[in-house]
Amino acid sequence: MLNELFTPSVQHALDIVGIFVFAISGALLAVRKNFDVFGIAVLAEATALGGGLFRDLIIGAVPPAAFTDLGYFTTPLLAAGLVFFLHPHVERIQAGVNVFDAAGLGLFCVTGTVKAYDYGLGLTSSAALGLATAVGGGVLRDVLANEVPSLLRWDRDLYAVPAMVGATVIALCIRFDALNALTSGAAVITAFVLRLLALRFHWRAPRAHNRRSARAEEA
Repeated sequence: MLNELFTPSVQHALDIVGIFVFAISGALLAVRKNFDVFGIAVLAEATALGGGLFRDLIIGAVPPAAFTDLGYFTTPLLAAGLVFFLHPHVERIQAGVNVFDAAGLGLFCVTGTVKAYDYGLGLTSSAALGLATAVGGGVLRDVLANEVPSLLRWDRDLYAVPAMVGATVIALCIRFDALNALTSGAAVITAFVLRLLALRFHWRAPRAHNRRSARAEEA
């Protein structure tokens, strides 16, 4: 089904772009944490490939694509090298990086959902793995950097919700036999636009109702 939506060359090119941008975000966090060059490379790889690895292991697509396609493995290393030498310049174009990151989020939640369904999972499980594909690398990045994952923090703009919406749209399209290049593109754009709007207007998920806590808020 995935090959029916995108040609293999287009799919590969889109994957590489998404992997590169996710790797940039991981490498930048490593620089902020004062990691050495090895730590920068590890965080770049984990951020770029973590979600896809998790999905492939769950659905039994082994060995995972990250280990069978050299481009998938080396692209994060290129991103890590770029950040290692040029991180002040990369930091200055963070807004542009966020745009591409949002595009990668939209793409991966869609392709992750479709791939999981192709391997025999139900619609709900496929959508859940689509979400995991999109955000799993960021969770692994934050855990390795000893931080609370961004998608769990109330003071971060919505990240998981746009991916969840995109994955749900794809699951509904599959359910009603409406999955094609047009509807899958619409799902990607929906997740992409929701993420950009969340960044622009600082949309955040609500915390517990009537929350009472003596613990001081984090700075």
